[in-house]
Amino acid sequence: MKKYIAEFIGTLTLTTLGCGTAMLVGCDAANGSGYLLTALAFGLSIVAMAYSIGNISGCHINPAVSLAVFMSGGLKGKDFVGYVIAQLAGALTGALLLLGVFGLGGVPDQTGGLGSNGLAGVNGSFVAGLIVECLLTFIFVLTILGVTSSKFRHGSLAGLVIGLTLTFVHIFGIGLTGTSVNPARSFGPALVAIFTGNLAPIASLWVFIVGPLVGAALAAITYGALESDE
Repeated sequence: MKKYIAEFIGTLTLTTLGCGTAMLVGCDAANGSGYLLTALAFGLSIVAMAYSIGNISGCHINPAVSLAVFMSGGLKGKDFVGYVIAQLAGALTGALLLLGVFGLGGVPDQTGGLGSNGLAGVNGSFVAGLIVECLLTFIFVLTILGVTSSKFRHGSLAGLVIGLTLTFVHIFGIGLTGTSVNPARSFGPALVAIFTGNLAPIASLWVFIVGPLVGAALAAITYGALESDE
């Protein structure tokens, strides 16, 4: 149960601080600093959680990561289900906190949707969105599998490397899809955005579930083949 609580806290932190920063600074092509600040917020959230809950749950805080670890044999089926439930609950709670803070505090939401993901940057193309999310998640998860491998000699740096990689993929992807690479992070804000009358995020949510999961599965298969002694 402690592992699931840790995943809940970690995903809540990632969603609240990452999406919250996006809501504050905005994410549009005319505001490049907003890209960087949002990317750093997501990346630093991973760094903070990796060095606080990493020794408890492994700090997946992402169903796509949990899927890859499960496929690689590092997570039992029961724990995989428990992790995903905890992650979705954490993201939903984080989004509700943002709704309360920004709603009650009267703070403008510069993204118009609680930091949720969308397809505006790819002109509404579901196919382009899937490609972007699959590619970015593949890179992100491949890095995670590499730095957490027993063959990696600098394991103490894993949290920093993973956080920087998340920042890296966000810098490219924010202008295209808002960068999900995490179904839970997309689920929470999209669902809560319904209460603001914004239905657009929920309509495209499936892209940010399917894309990251496919990318993670491909990363697990690829890394397994590369690491194999055969």
